[in-house]
Amino acid sequence: MMRFATAFLAAFAATLALPTASVLAQDAVAERPAEKPLWAFEDSDIPVDPAFRFGVLDNGMRYILRENATPEGTALVRLHIGSGSLDETDKERGLAHFLEHMAFNGSRRIPEGEMVKLLEREGLAFGADTNASTSFEQTVYKLNLPRNNEELLDTALMLMRETASELSISQEAVDRERGVILSERRDRRNFAYKEIEDRLAFTVPGARYADRLPIGVIEVLEHANADDIRAFYRRTYVPANAVVVIVGDYPLTEMEAMVRRWFGDWEAAPDPAKPEAGPIDIARSSDTDIYVDPALPERLRIMRFRPWDDRPDTVVMRQQNILRQVGYAIVNRRFQALARGEDAPFRGAGFGTGDVFEDARMTSLVIDTEDDGWARGLDAATVELRRALQYGFSQSEVDEQVAKIRSALEASVRGSSTRTNGALMNAALGLLDEQRVPSTPESSLERFEAFANSITPEATLAALRDDAAKLAEPLIRFEGRSEPDGGAPALRAAWESAMQIAIAAPEKAETKAFAYTDFGPPGVVASYTTDDRFGFHLVRFSNGVRLTLKQTDIRKDKISFRLTLDGGQLMETREDPLKTALVSSIPSGGLGAHSQDELESVLAGRRVRLSVSSQAEGFQMGGSTTPDDLQLQMQLLAAALTDPGYRQEGEERFRRNVKTFFASLDATPAQALGNKLGEILSDGDPRFSLQPEEAYQDLTFSQLAADIGDRLKHGAIELALVGDFEPQAAIDAVAATLGALPAREADFQLREAARTRQFTQDHSTRTVTHSGEPDQAMVRMTWLTTDDRDLAEALRLNLLNRVVDIELQEQLREELGKTYSPSSSSSPSKTYHGYGTFSLTASVDVNEVEATRAAIRAMLADLLARPVNEDTLARARQPLLESYDNMLKSLGGWMSLADLAQSEADRLQRFIDAPEIIESISAEDIRATAQRYLGPGKAVEILVLPEGQTR
Repeated sequence: MMRFATAFLAAFAATLALPTASVLAQDAVAERPAEKPLWAFEDSDIPVDPAFRFGVLDNGMRYILRENATPEGTALVRLHIGSGSLDETDKERGLAHFLEHMAFNGSRRIPEGEMVKLLEREGLAFGADTNASTSFEQTVYKLNLPRNNEELLDTALMLMRETASELSISQEAVDRERGVILSERRDRRNFAYKEIEDRLAFTVPGARYADRLPIGVIEVLEHANADDIRAFYRRTYVPANAVVVIVGDYPLTEMEAMVRRWFGDWEAAPDPAKPEAGPIDIARSSDTDIYVDPALPERLRIMRFRPWDDRPDTVVMRQQNILRQVGYAIVNRRFQALARGEDAPFRGAGFGTGDVFEDARMTSLVIDTEDDGWARGLDAATVELRRALQYGFSQSEVDEQVAKIRSALEASVRGSSTRTNGALMNAALGLLDEQRVPSTPESSLERFEAFANSITPEATLAALRDDAAKLAEPLIRFEGRSEPDGGAPALRAAWESAMQIAIAAPEKAETKAFAYTDFGPPGVVASYTTDDRFGFHLVRFSNGVRLTLKQTDIRKDKISFRLTLDGGQLMETREDPLKTALVSSIPSGGLGAHSQDELESVLAGRRVRLSVSSQAEGFQMGGSTTPDDLQLQMQLLAAALTDPGYRQEGEERFRRNVKTFFASLDATPAQALGNKLGEILSDGDPRFSLQPEEAYQDLTFSQLAADIGDRLKHGAIELALVGDFEPQAAIDAVAATLGALPAREADFQLREAARTRQFTQDHSTRTVTHSGEPDQAMVRMTWLTTDDRDLAEALRLNLLNRVVDIELQEQLREELGKTYSPSSSSSPSKTYHGYGTFSLTASVDVNEVEATRAAIRAMLADLLARPVNEDTLARARQPLLESYDNMLKSLGGWMSLADLAQSEADRLQRFIDAPEIIESISAEDIRATAQRYLGPGKAVEILVLPEGQTR
C-alpha cells in the first residue's frame, strides 16, 4: 500500500536520461504536448485501439474501459487523479501523499478502519491488491479484483467514489496516520534517497520539482491538520481532474453503466491549474559537484540542457523517435561491449536524452566505475561517444537494433489477443500520463515496416545529433565513497583532456552465425505418459532427460521454460561454502564459440535467453521464448551445458560486483540484517554465513569448472515447457538438443548429509549495527518451525502468517503508528529436514525500539491466549483461497507445478488438496499452531541499531 517509491523513481527517468526500450512495446514514445485536447488521440494520426472505450461524464470526469480476459475472470480498477506533489504549495509539501494514505481511513459510507477489512473479506490482499502511489503529477488508486462477479466490481467502484469525493479526513485519523507517514519518510531517506536530493539541488537549483519530492518535508508532516489536507483534497480531487480506468473480464456495457451510476452525481468543480515544474536554466554550464557517501559506488554524470520541444504523438514523430532510439541504443551497445570485455574501463555507462517535465530536455553521459577508476572510465566512455558522433554507425549495428525492434513488435502482434490486464492498463495510463496513443500491435508493426527501410546509418546518426545536447562545458557531477584526487578542478581537467584524445574510426566486426546447431542424432523417447488432472505430457528420453509439457494458449505465442540440473547449493559444504557462488556468472563468460557480447549480436531479434542460477537443490536455467525460437532456445541451453565459455571477463565482472557489494554491507538496517541473519540463525555455519570479501575475490572459473563440470556432463535434467506450442514440435526440439546429449543420471541426487541445517539454541537478544541514518532501526524476531513435508501443517503456518500480518498492520501501523510496513513470513523448508522459520520484521525509529518490542509481544500473547476472531481469520483466508483459484491463469503459475512434475510428482496432489485444507483450518488451529512454534522464549530476536547505539 502507498507504493510511493516506484512512482517516485520512475519520475526520475528523465533526470537520469538513460535510454529505455519503450519502443519495443509499441512505436517509439512521444512526449506530452504543452496544450492537450481531452484525449491525445484526437489530435493524432495514430489510430487508437478500437477495443478501448473512452468516455466523459457530464461533470467532466473521464473513463477508459477495456474488456479483456487475460487472466480470465479478473480485473484491474484504477482511479487516476491528475495531481501530485507539484500541486502543493510551500505549506503543503507532502500533503498529496498524506491524502493518499487518508483514502484508507474512513469515508461517508465506510467507517474508519473498515475499508481494508472489507477488501480482505473479498479476497484482496493488503498491499498486493489494495494499493496506491503518489508522484509529482498524479496520484493513482489501485484495486486488483481476483474475480469478475458484478458485486465485486460494484464494491470496487463504490470505494473509488468514496476516495474521489467522500473521505472523512478526521483530525483523529490524521494524527494516527502521521506516525505512519513519518515512518515511511524515515525508511525512505537512506543513502540513495539523499543522493537524489543532492543531485537535484545541483542539477536544477531553484526548480519547483526539486523541492516537491512526494514524501514531503518534516515541518509540514509533523504539523499538518485535517483542514490542511481537506483543502488540498477539495482543490484537486474534482471530476475534471479524475479518470476511472477498468480493464478486465466484464462486458463493456456493464462497466460503463456502473461508472456512470457511481460517478455521475459527483459535483463538477474547476479543474486545478497545471503547476509549474521549473524554472530550469538551460544555458547553465561548467559547474561541478562532488557528493560523497561511504555507501555510494563511484559514478560520473556529464550533463547539458537544451530547450524542451513539443513532440505530439504522431506517425512522423514516432518515426523520428525510432531513429533516435536506434542511435542511442547503438552507442549504449558499444558501452556495453567495453564493460563486458577483459580489463574493462568501467562497470557500465549510458548515454541518453530525456524530458525534464515540459521545461527542458537533458542529455547525460553516465559512467559507473570502480573506486578511483573515474578518470580511466571517463576517457574510455568519452572517446567512444565522440567516435560514434563523428564517424556514425555501421549497417550491421543498425540491423541489430532494427531486428530487436521488429522482433518485439512481431511478438506483440502474435500475442495481441492475450495481452494481459496489466499491459493494457499500462497502455491506458500511458495515454493519461505521457499522451501516448494506445494503438494496436498490428498497426504499430505496419507503421514500423513501412518506415523500416528509412532506418539507415545516416538517418540514425542525424537524428541522434539533432536530439542530443552538445556536451560543451557541461555540468559534471561526481558521486562516490571518497573525493576524487584533485577535486573539482581535476574532474574538469579530465573532461577537457578526454575531449582532446585522438579518435579513429571504429573497426567493423562481422556477425557470426550461431555455432551450436548440431548435437548429434536426436534422442529417442523412452516413455510418454500424461497426467489428466493438469493436462501434462510427461516425456522421458533414453538419455535420462525428463520433459514436462503443458500446452496452453493463455498467452499466445509465448512459452515459459525452466531447466533444472542436478547440483545446486546442496553441493556446498562447511569446508567449501562458496562452491556454487560463481554459477550465476557463467553467462558472463559466454560460450566456447561466442563471448557474451558476441552472443547478443548473433541472437539479435530472437526471443531467447541464457541465465543460470544456483538454487537449493539444483542449477536452474529459465525464461521465455516463442514457438518460432523454441528450437534455438533449446540449442542455447544445450550449448551452455556442453561448452560454457568460462572467459576471464566473466570473472572480472563478478569481482567488480563483489567489491561494490562489500563497500555498502551495512548501509541500511535491511542490508545489515540481511548480511548477518544467516550467520546468527545457523551459529555461524559457513554455508549460510557471508564469507570474507577475499573468499569471493579468489573464486575462479577454472575451479568452478572442476567443481560442477561433472554435473554439467552427467547430472539429471528435468525440463518444463509451458505455453503456446505443438507438443510434437516441442518434443522434436528437445530431442535434437538436450535429448541428443550423452546419457545422464536417472535421478537427482538426494545428498542427505547436506540436508541438515542448525537453528541456534542461543535465544538471547542480538544487536547488529548499521552505518545508515541515525534514526533508523529494525526489530526482527525469528522462530524455528518445521519443514513442509506435512502439507496441512505448512498451510496452517501460511494462514497463521497472514493472520499475524493483519495484526501487525492493524496494531503497529494503524493503531500505534510505529512503523510503515511491518511484515511477517513463514518459510517451511523443502530442502532441509525439520527446518523452517517464522519471522516478524518492523522498521522503526530508534527511539521506538522498546515500545515496538513490547507491542509485538502483547500481540503475540493475545494470539497465544485466545483464538483469533472469525472475521480476522476470514480476511486472512480469502486472499489465500483466491490465489489458488487464480494460480493457473498465468504461465508462471503453471510453471510452479510443471517444473518438477516428474521428480516431485507428489506435489501435484498437494496443489489439488490445499484449498479444502485451507477451508478447514479453524481459529483454534491457528492458536494451536502459534502455541506450538511462537511461544515465549522461542524467538531469536535481533535489533538493528545505528553504529554507536546500544540497547
